[in-house]
Amino acid sequence: MKKKFITGILAVALALGTLTACGDSGAVANAPADGAAETEAETETEAEAETEADAAGSDTAQADVKGTITVAASATPHAEILEQAKPLLAKQGWDLQVTVFNDYVQPNMVVESGEFDANYFQHIPYLDSFNVEQGTHLVNAGGIHYEPFGIYPGTKSDLTTLEKGDVIAVPNDTTNEARALLLLQDNGIITLKDGVGLEATVRDITDNPKEIEIQELEAAQVPRVKDEVAFVVLNGNYALEAGFSVSKDSIAYESSDSEAAKTYVNVIAVKEGNENNDAIKALVDVLKSDEIVKYINDTYDGGVIPFQ
Repeated sequence: MKKKFITGILAVALALGTLTACGDSGAVANAPADGAAETEAETETEAEAETEADAAGSDTAQADVKGTITVAASATPHAEILEQAKPLLAKQGWDLQVTVFNDYVQPNMVVESGEFDANYFQHIPYLDSFNVEQGTHLVNAGGIHYEPFGIYPGTKSDLTTLEKGDVIAVPNDTTNEARALLLLQDNGIITLKDGVGLEATVRDITDNPKEIEIQELEAAQVPRVKDEVAFVVLNGNYALEAGFSVSKDSIAYESSDSEAAKTYVNVIAVKEGNENNDAIKALVDVLKSDEIVKYINDTYDGGVIPFQ
């Protein structure tokens, strides 16, 4: 009996001890758990606040960006000029993206298809003839510059030294040949039929007192024969590529008020209906800005002239 009583007391004591231990253990264990819960709640709140702040900042940044302007261009001087326009347009919220093309067909086709917003490589006569031939619907959104034709030295450097049988090389494509012949006429070397203007060909020469031979070549080939002929007549981009400076090397070149300069101004071309879009208007305005005019004048030494 006594043994059972003692055993019972020990069992009760053991039970009480066990309950106390569980209670202490539970208090200690729960403390970090409660703290972690509070920390997680605070972290989630802070993360949500940061996310909201980032979202607000992102919305603000997006609000400042008006959109992207994609332009197809030839390398020189068009893409170079466009690169100078990028930071100016960025200040207005426009992201200008320029892609260089090495031909004169694809830049028009990608604008017609809507893949690009605009192109910058061509003058109006080419644009008009392309529309007729290809059935496209491209229009001039603004004239930016023209590249004056110049007469450059070959084996001779003074037009007064021309002699019978001397050769002058000119481009053979319709528009450029006419410009070359008009420039030769302006400098007293030949005379053309009245009124032929920018459709002139060698068949329209009515007077050639020194019997100069006009050698017609593909435009890119003209500068390559400069060491074989008396003079070459080049348009601006080929003169630049040949290392000629209009102001320093040309013997004569088209004046800014000439019929050719006004006709062959290089333009921003877009699909009809897009010429008054905000993006296109911003692009044209920047390309005609004082900053770009200064860049052109400082960089191309008369080979590219801003059109105002």
